[in-house]
Amino acid sequence: MRIALLEDDAQQAKLVSLWLEAAGHVCQHFESGKMFIKTVSHDSFDLLLLDWNLPDIDGDEVLSWVRQRVDWHIPVLFVTSRDSEEDIVHVLERGADDYMVKPIRRGELIARVAALVRRAQGSTKDKEKIETGDLTLDLEHRAISRGGEPIELTGKEFELALFLIKHTGRILSRGHILESVWGRSPDINTRTVDTHVSRIRKKLDLNPERGWRLSAIYQHGYRLERIDRGTGEAVPVQTT
Repeated sequence: MRIALLEDDAQQAKLVSLWLEAAGHVCQHFESGKMFIKTVSHDSFDLLLLDWNLPDIDGDEVLSWVRQRVDWHIPVLFVTSRDSEEDIVHVLERGADDYMVKPIRRGELIARVAALVRRAQGSTKDKEKIETGDLTLDLEHRAISRGGEPIELTGKEFELALFLIKHTGRILSRGHILESVWGRSPDINTRTVDTHVSRIRKKLDLNPERGWRLSAIYQHGYRLERIDRGTGEAVPVQTT
């Protein structure tokens, strides 16, 4: 998964990044709140990991900005030296999902990160099929059908469709899609994402008449939404 780390202590940031990357995650580090906000305003991540005491903007203010301006419910984990009950309650009430007090332990951090993302996205580990709207995704055979009729997709088209459907309602940057579906290959560019999105939009017939809307978001990426076919309004994403 893709994680944004806001931490001004270079040694702490290096250690946490190494732990996360060794666990298979992609970690992008930011030393200042302003740079973090600038990036998160046009890029997307699976989880935000925030320190509190920063040289420019306090972490709780960054959290408030995220909850007010970012249009998806991304999980936020605070990792900070502040350990009073008052501080913990303060950031949880502002929208943080979890809180760890430094010094942190590697195993606990990795477990908490996995739990937060699993809770936000919903686990498909033990599922053989995903049924959403009029589409059925067979995870074992990597196939998609509508009303029992198979829809022919390439391997990458299936992976892209699955990624978008698992993140229904979220704005996903092209960089996020590239890393998650194609990996971090330098030979792949953002036009690849645009081409494949266009293909699956046509093949899966992702339009309001079918109860879907797949939109290009200016200077950002794409968002797949469920649509009420009567009103044309987006259907709120159900979370558990």
